[in-house]
Amino acid sequence: MSTPHSLYIAGATNNLETALSITARLGGTAYIDARSAYDHLPFRALVTVTTDDLEDLESCSERGLYVICQRVIKPGNAKVFGLFPMVHHPDMTHVESDSHWRDKHAPLALEHHPHMTQYLQLSVIHTISGQPYDGFAMCGFETEDDLRNRFYISQEGVDIIAKDVSTFADLKKSPTRLIATPAP
Repeated sequence: MSTPHSLYIAGATNNLETALSITARLGGTAYIDARSAYDHLPFRALVTVTTDDLEDLESCSERGLYVICQRVIKPGNAKVFGLFPMVHHPDMTHVESDSHWRDKHAPLALEHHPHMTQYLQLSVIHTISGQPYDGFAMCGFETEDDLRNRFYISQEGVDIIAKDVSTFADLKKSPTRLIATPAP
């Protein structure tokens, strides 16, 4: 599967105001989970930018700073994302896990998530600081209701996706998803 790729720097933070401020100043996108009841998550905002000013970006990266390759699997313009941080399966290397995610999982996701309007894979190329994530799956939908209630086409799809994810991701170390809205 040939997809467009771009390199970005991503900063993970719990400071939503700083994430929005940095995004306004440096450009890029902030994916914000504004649900205050989810302060227990490892981070509530992920900022993706192209910049050579790492010092400025570090102000909103207290939870992690990453060099990422953004793969556009399904282009679109989603209004809400399920943002899934991923740690590779312990029986695989980062490269093996990433290859499976890109080459085998992406086609399955497109088949079994028909209401998904946009799909990005943010593959971590280098962890500068923070948790050693291998990637961030960005599953975009038109509405939060679509994300919550029409994520899968069938129960069979739920089972197929869950089985596949368990082959390349460490489900115990991969945090709970965020429900994030993009802010330019």
